[in-house]
Amino acid sequence: MQTTKTKRNIVKREKDALLLTARTISLVFTPFFLPVMGLIALFLFSYLSLMPLMYKITVTLMVWLFTVVMPQLLIRLYRHYQGWSLLKMLKREERMVPYIISIACYLLCLYIMSSLHMPHFMRAVLTAAVAIQIICAILNNWWKISTHTAAIGGTTGAVMAFAFIFGFNPLWWICALILLAGIVGTSRTLLRLHTLGEVTGGFFVGLMAGFVVVMFT
Repeated sequence: MQTTKTKRNIVKREKDALLLTARTISLVFTPFFLPVMGLIALFLFSYLSLMPLMYKITVTLMVWLFTVVMPQLLIRLYRHYQGWSLLKMLKREERMVPYIISIACYLLCLYIMSSLHMPHFMRAVLTAAVAIQIICAILNNWWKISTHTAAIGGTTGAVMAFAFIFGFNPLWWICALILLAGIVGTSRTLLRLHTLGEVTGGFFVGLMAGFVVVMFT
């Protein structure tokens, strides 16, 4: 009897640890990191690597502020204003306003970058991120697609496009991003926030949108 109870406690602790790990991964790799990752890839593999370090840091911090901090803060304020729990906010029917908030923040960042006449490829990263958000928002009317894996797919597509344009070998980046997509997608399914089809669909939607926008804009 004691042995059975002990085994159950062990299984419960392992399950709790697994779910905690899944929640942590979901929180760390938010859907908003695509523009920052795209910029880092540009600063590493393109002619933009020649720019001064302080310029690269300043641009990255600006993009991080408008595409990570501001959307998450405004979405959290909206959720508290509505009195919604986090689970309610994650329902497909309630995701449209967060999409609008994030798209507006991305467009504001893109406008500032255009006003400052920043290099074309920097703006292409933001354009790809906006395109992915808009596509996911439209699909959300019928399908709760995963924006977490869409962001990773978008980063993968952007890296592939930059590899064609600037002539570098993206193999290790792509392998790392695919592995990350698998980890994040598994976390989202373990938390029962998405199905396998939703996380897989999100990755390929992001992949195609990221590649096409960066390659042809």
